[in-house]
Amino acid sequence: MSRISSELGVQSYCFRGFDENAKVAELVKEMGVNRIELCAKHVQFDEPDTHAAVIKDYTDAGVTISSIGVEQIDKDEAEMRNRFEFMKACGAKVMTIAWNISMPDERLAQANALADEYGVKLGIHNHGGQHWLGNSTTLDYIFKNCNKQGWSNIGLGIDTAWCIDSREDPVKWANQFADRLFGVHIKDFSYTPQRHPEDVVVGTGCLDLPAFCKAAAASGNVQSCVLEYEGDVNNPVPALKQCVEAVKAADA
Repeated sequence: MSRISSELGVQSYCFRGFDENAKVAELVKEMGVNRIELCAKHVQFDEPDTHAAVIKDYTDAGVTISSIGVEQIDKDEAEMRNRFEFMKACGAKVMTIAWNISMPDERLAQANALADEYGVKLGIHNHGGQHWLGNSTTLDYIFKNCNKQGWSNIGLGIDTAWCIDSREDPVKWANQFADRLFGVHIKDFSYTPQRHPEDVVVGTGCLDLPAFCKAAAASGNVQSCVLEYEGDVNNPVPALKQCVEAVKAADA
């Protein structure tokens, strides 16, 4: 993509205070985008009979389901296929993923093979400094192993705020892992004196938003770009509107 904002959407977890997908779709349009990454709060992946109704709610509202996640991939093949079949039905191209450190390589190989079969990409979600997938050393090791094994569908779904929480630089990550940067969660933190993170409008906290947008766009591999703002659970739209405008301005 030439500009990171050209396919901007939102993570459905931002709307975790709302249970109905039709309402979530309405709020997505209200905030000024037409794409969404769906999490398990809003779709039961292991109940395939419910998938068509979920997809219809977004299709009817003119909202594209661009990705799903974050999904743990240490599941058996049938469970994983449920997720890939949902992606096939709605046209999603990226699954944001995580797994436990004890998961055997066979599960990772399975996930890569299914991604190849369904023509989608898998982006590792880095969930902060205390998470084993939350640092560049581990990610570099994983991607080198993926190269060795030929697992080309496994890459990074960077979360900018959690990268910062790991005391690392999301701009550097976007450059370092450019060839595997399949998904983006644009999220920003500020910190209390006790170093507790607080969600803020992107670009108003610790994130260098213009530099990140430039680096992510330059990779040429990003297939899903979503905003995350987890404050104001019952009324997130005003802040999310500001996030949309901030990304558009930074990406101009």
